Amino acid sequence: MLDFRGEIDIVAEVEVVPHLDAATSDPKCRVVIDLTRVEFLDASGLRLLYRARQRVLEQHGSLHLVCTDALTLRVLRITGLARLLPPRPTLDAALDQPEATPGPV
Repeated sequence: MLDFRGEIDIVAEVEVVPHLDAATSDPKCRVVIDLTRVEFLDASGLRLLYRARQRVLEQHGSLHLVCTDALTLRVLRITGLARLLPPRPTLDAALDQPEATPGPV
């Protein structure tokens, strides 16, 4: 599980990428990204989530998001990322998700 906090923007990208890459590098990895403590998510943050999704797909794994913040949820919906990575309201809900068979982008 990766627990993102604060602002996920271009500045945070440098710090987040190594952790994201490590979590998404194993075959059949199951990754949960917790966004409940994220205060701001910009295009760089969305790009990180999409990149994580692509890496997980390449490994035949699964990626789940935990998010409750109304603004972050709105950004995920508007950009279409919520369709690719449906956010769950709690960690338990994300962990209970069956292994997804991701569809095309």
